[in-house]
Amino acid sequence: MQATAACRYTLEVQASIERIPQIRRILAAHLRYWSLEDHITPVCRAVDELVGNVVQHVKGDKTCVVELRWTGRHLIASVADKDRRMPRVTSSSPSKGGLATVAVLSDSWGTCGTATGKVIWFSRRVKEVQRVLRAAPVPMPPAREFRPLPVSLQLPEDGGSAAPKDVREPDRVVAAAAVG
Repeated sequence: MQATAACRYTLEVQASIERIPQIRRILAAHLRYWSLEDHITPVCRAVDELVGNVVQHVKGDKTCVVELRWTGRHLIASVADKDRRMPRVTSSSPSKGGLATVAVLSDSWGTCGTATGKVIWFSRRVKEVQRVLRAAPVPMPPAREFRPLPVSLQLPEDGGSAAPKDVREPDRVVAAAAVG
């Protein structure tokens, strides 16, 4: 089996309610590009919850880093912020949102303290191993349109002047002038 290289996308953003739909569209575009259309809705919904938690619970600087990683078998999303307080699951009901929703939409999730704050991540298994793009595809050269060359004036073999000859073009007959 051939080892696959991981795809990764990172977005640093100032978390706000207005930015959540923009983040969703950006992540959806990357998931589409990686051919992971089946994961767009659950991943975007879970990231919406995590960014919404930054908006709601982080005091002060609401800068966060949203990251997507895909290994070919697992899709991992994370949101890092600068608040050192670790999140608490306050409800086991996904209808109330928060981390319970993230848990329902993912195969696994967790939190990790960092030197500057914390990271909350979740992962989803991809049922079938899919190809991982190793590099951006190189565009194919443009197709060249085929057009027959214009019919040129034909010179007599002896190089002298001669009477005009009829030269046929596809749908009409053109009288060619003698070149002298």
